[in-house]
Amino acid sequence: MTTIRNVQGVFQGAPFHMVGDGFRVSNYFPGGNDFGDRFSPFLLLDYNAPFEFPPSPKVKGVGAHPHRGFETVTIAYEGFIEHRDNYGNRGVIGPGDVQWMTAGSGLLHKEYHERDFSKRGGLFHMIQLWVNLPRAYKMTPPKYQELPGGKMGRVELPDGGGTVRVIAGDYNGTKGPAQTFTPIHLYDIAFRQNGKASFTLPSSFNTAALVLRGKAKINDAAAANEADFVLFENTEGDIRIEGQTDDTLVLVLSGEPIREPVYRHGPFVMNSKEEVVRAFQDFQSGKMGGTDF
Repeated sequence: MTTIRNVQGVFQGAPFHMVGDGFRVSNYFPGGNDFGDRFSPFLLLDYNAPFEFPPSPKVKGVGAHPHRGFETVTIAYEGFIEHRDNYGNRGVIGPGDVQWMTAGSGLLHKEYHERDFSKRGGLFHMIQLWVNLPRAYKMTPPKYQELPGGKMGRVELPDGGGTVRVIAGDYNGTKGPAQTFTPIHLYDIAFRQNGKASFTLPSSFNTAALVLRGKAKINDAAAANEADFVLFENTEGDIRIEGQTDDTLVLVLSGEPIREPVYRHGPFVMNSKEEVVRAFQDFQSGKMGGTDF
């Protein structure tokens, strides 16, 4: 008989708020739910649920801001987002694409609606994750992975039940394109009604599923509605997800915890207060570069 990995709890995010003037997000952690180290290596999940932005001559978003010590992962479902940094990097992602930015030793960047999208307005649906870096890589040089939708690993579910897009790690032997510093599995699953996905992940990996659209059945029993964050226990066993509607969309996150001290303040995530103080000093003294880019 197959062992099932139990659900620890089902959580909702905090009330929606604006980040800059271009992102209307619900924060699932750390603000919405205090998981602490329980969901390492993931540090933050901001969910911009589908929201219709009106046409605007002003490009909306977030101005120049610094990061050090971790990675940001932006997953686009609807709408277009542009970024640029003070190293000269620039790019645009749209539906199906992912941008995986390693802040590492530090950089300044901007994130905003792509100019043409801003002018015409439209539906905007995105997720941003912050992923911690282990001590050995916190000062690694910054880099980007632009991951277009066509490069994702794809696995068709049995009986036409839907598709698994593999962003990082692997699903049933199909690998995702993202390169990670610690073991991570990240994939979204587009279900048709009654489509089923089953997977086994190491019990030591912190694992959860976020229902982005529709409804899902978890482990043949528990119902999960749109915007529910389902956290699994760290026990052996399979996880089963079944789509309850033709448009059910579920994001699965699983990663090996980084068992090191975490000290975070604002845009910096290091191992100690002293390292964060140094990050602020480096930013304020211009060692991370200027804001005019």
